[in-house]
Amino acid sequence: MNHVLSLIADPAGVRLEHSILTRACEALTRAGAQIGAADWLADGVACDVPFAGDPARAAAAARAALAGAAIDANVVPAAGRRKGLLVADMESTIIENEMLDDLAAMAGIRDEVAEITRRAMNDELDFRDALRERVALLAGLPIERMEEAAHGIRLMPGAEALVATMKAHGAYTMIVSGGFLFYTGLVRTRLDFDEDQGNDLEIAAGALTGEVREPVLTRDGKVNALRRIAAARGIGPDAALAVGDGANDIAMLRAAGLGVAFRAKPNVSAAVTVRIDHGDLTGLLYLQGYRQHEFVGPRARD
Repeated sequence: MNHVLSLIADPAGVRLEHSILTRACEALTRAGAQIGAADWLADGVACDVPFAGDPARAAAAARAALAGAAIDANVVPAAGRRKGLLVADMESTIIENEMLDDLAAMAGIRDEVAEITRRAMNDELDFRDALRERVALLAGLPIERMEEAAHGIRLMPGAEALVATMKAHGAYTMIVSGGFLFYTGLVRTRLDFDEDQGNDLEIAAGALTGEVREPVLTRDGKVNALRRIAAARGIGPDAALAVGDGANDIAMLRAAGLGVAFRAKPNVSAAVTVRIDHGDLTGLLYLQGYRQHEFVGPRARD
């Protein structure tokens, strides 16, 4: 059995029932796969189905069979599932917020900035140009407003367990964000990531100038960061897990051994083979074959 069908539900939502598992197994069989015994990683939340067969055909069959069910169905290789490096986008991935949009709300221009953000994340605008355009609109915003926005940061469900569990099993963890170092550093400290990268806003006289310091961290910077850290740790990109939701994450997701589009924009989900649309960030642990009792942090006792 060289592949695994991973079925994952949102721990706070609809349960993964045995009837759903049966539908998925029947779909695999119809797709010509030879299946093994189901392995429950967490009762009602996550289950692995090992199989031999065509992975793309199996994934398509399982997703078609479960259409309409709030269950994530993904196929991953059975070998090398646990990764030694986590590279994560931050906004709308590790945290629920888009911090630039939150700052724009304080400045009274939320709708204008949010529309630029939406278009950039859907790859309708060049990320560098969109970032500079949005930041320019914030010129004059006092630094106190940035600090105020920091108090509203909401961690994505499962973020604490994801980072703590991977670190407990020897993984190196880093945030690579097109957002701002002002916030990536706070989130790195809060979740105990090993490293963070982001964009640096220019500040003068206690307020934003509307400029972003060079170099701007773009999609190329993200994938280069993944490769750099993997090489520094003596591992290949295949030993990395990358997660993100926007167009500037696609190259990073494709470069990783396990690239996950998390509650992502449609163009991002279409560009990679693994996606979490319904589960929380603990889904990334289940994709690696972790069992719930191995989790470290808040989800360890759920």
